[in-house]
Amino acid sequence: MGARLTAHRSTLARRSLAALMGAALFLGSAASGQAASFLEKNFWLSGPNFDGVVPACDTPAALSRIQSRFATTEGRFWNSALKIETFDHVRQIAFRPWGEEYQPRRYCSARAFVSDGTRPPVKHTVYYSIIEDGGFIGFSWGVEWCVVGLDRGWGYPPNCKMALP
Repeated sequence: MGARLTAHRSTLARRSLAALMGAALFLGSAASGQAASFLEKNFWLSGPNFDGVVPACDTPAALSRIQSRFATTEGRFWNSALKIETFDHVRQIAFRPWGEEYQPRRYCSARAFVSDGTRPPVKHTVYYSIIEDGGFIGFSWGVEWCVVGLDRGWGYPPNCKMALP
């Protein structure tokens, strides 16, 4: 009989604790919210701080990233041997077109000579942007690009227009 009474008290204690926690949760959610204090607004919610240090459009590292990633994408997803052999007419289109408070981007265009190795190279326009903190987990700058006429995944349709500012 004593074991049965102990089990009943234990069950009653658990139910009471659950009811108490449910009531506390209900009352906590029913309380009105408060705005951030002066300290929270001015020190703790500072947001991202960008330096505006973005490589130039003709940086060899940016162009080689585009070349290697284009070749990888073509080979892996489209079973194609297309590669960008070289670039020319590299120029900047815009830098920070939306203002200082946005993530810094340098928009560029270039002419790429694309070939599969068996035919002569064909000229294609490439639109790309170099983005501050746009690399792997934001450690470095990153590059987003689109080759006009070869946007097979429709990442920037129509004709890479969405890759422009």
